[in-house]
Order: sequence, then structure tokens, then C-alpha cells
Amino acid sequence: MKKLFLISLILFHLAAAGQITKKVLFLGNSLTYVNNLPQMIADAAASTGDTLIFDSNCIGGYHLYDHYGNTVSKQKIMAGGWDYVVLQDQSLLPALDTGSVNFSFFPYAYKLDSMIDLYNPCGRTMFYMTWGYKNGCVGCLASWPYIETYSGMDSLLNLRYSMAGDSNQAEVSPVGAVWHYVRNNFPSIELYQADEVHPSVAGTYAGACCFYSVIFRKDPTLITFNSSLSANDAVNFRNAAKIIAYDSLMNWNVGEYDLVSNFSYSNVSGYSYQFTNLSQNATGQIWNFGAATDTSVNPVFTFAAPGTYPVQLIVFNACDSDTSIQVISPVGINEIDLPEQVSIYPNPAVNQLSITNYQSSIKKLEFFNVLGEKVFELQTSKLRPQAIDISQLAAGIYFLKISGNFTTTKKLVVQK
Repeated sequence: MKKLFLISLILFHLAAAGQITKKVLFLGNSLTYVNNLPQMIADAAASTGDTLIFDSNCIGGYHLYDHYGNTVSKQKIMAGGWDYVVLQDQSLLPALDTGSVNFSFFPYAYKLDSMIDLYNPCGRTMFYMTWGYKNGCVGCLASWPYIETYSGMDSLLNLRYSMAGDSNQAEVSPVGAVWHYVRNNFPSIELYQADEVHPSVAGTYAGACCFYSVIFRKDPTLITFNSSLSANDAVNFRNAAKIIAYDSLMNWNVGEYDLVSNFSYSNVSGYSYQFTNLSQNATGQIWNFGAATDTSVNPVFTFAAPGTYPVQLIVFNACDSDTSIQVISPVGINEIDLPEQVSIYPNPAVNQLSITNYQSSIKKLEFFNVLGEKVFELQTSKLRPQAIDISQLAAGIYFLKISGNFTTTKKLVVQK
């Protein structure tokens, strides 16, 4: 349920999102710099009115452990101000045997992510999921035959990058998964260069559409930039990125660690309500009840009278704030115990209502709908407590406030 709620909230915000600027640092190797992936993402973003400001340090054959020891990579991370730092390991390493991955991949994913968090407290790490070689890596490691086919190698890369994202609370750009979809659905499109490892322009374009989806959290079918591809191929790639990345953002942790305001409430008694803070990744909160505010995590608040009250919860952390609003309609469910035990009959009623056990002086009857809005009122001169005409009320649930030398509220169901 948490993920479904977050997905709905993310898509709601995206629908209203305007032009966005993101600053991204790319640390990788030739799978990033061939065809200039960062620039292609920027071109795709520009075609929708968005802006990607980027820098990179991409060196052929580099691993994450190389970047961790590289002065330039460290200085770029430490410069700070990045919305994302993208980490891409050597093309084969994350698909190797468990021992190699546990020694050479996961520890450096963690170390780099920790450095990114330290110098970019409001930024995020994003892992760049790459793809299996076109025909696998035959003979690369005799003791690990799983990488000798495309599907085997690709599945391992998907798994290991996803694990790195989960264990570091980081997001993942599932480029390899987009490639997998394209290979299955558009096999005539060549994603690889002749070496069967590096991306063709088409392969890089598929990656750019994917990155646009997860960095900007926008539908990639909005992109109008085609690079050098045919319009038809470009549309196919954008649709693939939409299906794999944009339509399943939470599968790749995109939005999972965002600040999200959310709450529930329940009636305690009368006009008093218990409010429960269900927000994600907040360090503080302010409740606004209109007449008062409260900074408690889960406050109880008593409204003054029946009505319609918008309740606002503002949550915040060191980087952001988010607000949610729900409308509360207390209608006097707090019935007062009276000596004469006043009650209403029949209930459900149709066109006429009686007040039974009637002994006190009644001066006014007020009918409220479930939104707390007064829809009907009878004053003393028109009251006949044993024959009250309610024919003008539509079918529904109402709350009848009885006032005189006492006040009580009764729930009433009207049927037609």
C-alpha cells in the first residue's frame, strides 16, 4: 500500500510539474562517454523545456573502486550541489561471481554513496544499470557460466544494480531493462556497436530516454528530440522507457525516499479527533487546524462546533517540505446524555420524523449533511416534535442538532 500511495502522489505532482532544472554528475567509463550520453539526456530534456546541467569523469574500463581512488572524481563529488551523482561500474564486474561482487562492487558502491551523502546532503545517488553483452561473455570466467549468455549476464546486472540501490537507499536508472524490452519487442533495432558491448547511437538514445524518466520524473513520450534516429525508432524507444521506467518508478526506488506528507484521522468523542502522522522521511511537522497549530507528531484536536475544517499537515526535513490537506467535518457526534433520553423515530425516515421521549422545550432543529453543511432548519414557531416534515431532504445521512434548554445531536438516515 505504501508504494501504491507514493506512486499516486508522485504522478500527481508530475502532472502539475513545470520546467525543471537538474544538476547531475556522471562517474563511469566508456558506456557513459560513448555517444556522449549526458549530452543526449540534456538534448532530450531541452526538447521538453527542461534543463540538465551536468559534469562527468568517465574513463575507459574504470570500476567504482577506481573512482573511489580517483582525485578528480572525489573533487567533483565534494564540490557539492548535485541533485544526482550517477555511478556506473565496469561493464562485466557487477555480473561476476558472488565473491568478486562482494569484494569489488558492493563495498565501493557503499563508499561512494556515503561520500555523495556527506557532500551533497540534499542530493541522491543513482546507479546506472547497464546491459548484458549482445551474445554474453563466452569464456570470460569458467567457474561462472551464468554470464555466457545475454540473458544470464543481463539478469545478473539487473539484480546487482537493484541490490546496490536497495542497500544504499539510492535510485536506479534501469537502462539495461529498457534495452531488454527493446531487444524483445524491436529485434531489428541494433543497440550495439560491432564489438557487441558498447552502445550504438540507438542504444545511447534508449539510455537517454530512460535517464530522462528517472531524473526528471516525467513521461519520456514528451521528448521530441530524435537524435539521428528515424522518427519511428525514436518513438519506440520513448515508449519503451515509459513502460519500463516511468510507469514503474517505484520499482527503481524513484520516489521511495522522498519527503511525503500524509495523515489519517479518527473521531475520539464529540468534536475531538485523533490525527495520525503517516508521513515519510520527515524530521518535523506543523499541524494547522485553522484556529490553532500543533507540532506534536500525533495530536488530538477538538473543533469548536459542527462545520467543515481543512486540516493541513506540513512536514519538513533539512532539504525540503511537503504539505497535505484533508477536510474534516465534525457534526456533533458527541450526543449529550439527557434525563429524558430524547430520541428520533423512525430512523431511517422518509418524509416525516418524530422526537420521542420529548419532555423539554425545543427551540430549534438544524440538519447538517455529511460535509458539515447546514441544509435545513426549523425554528420554534414551526416545530411539531411528533410530526416533523422532512420531505424536502434528499436521501442520505444527516445529523440533527436539537437545541432548547439542552443540546444534543442525532444521526439520521433519510430514505426515499
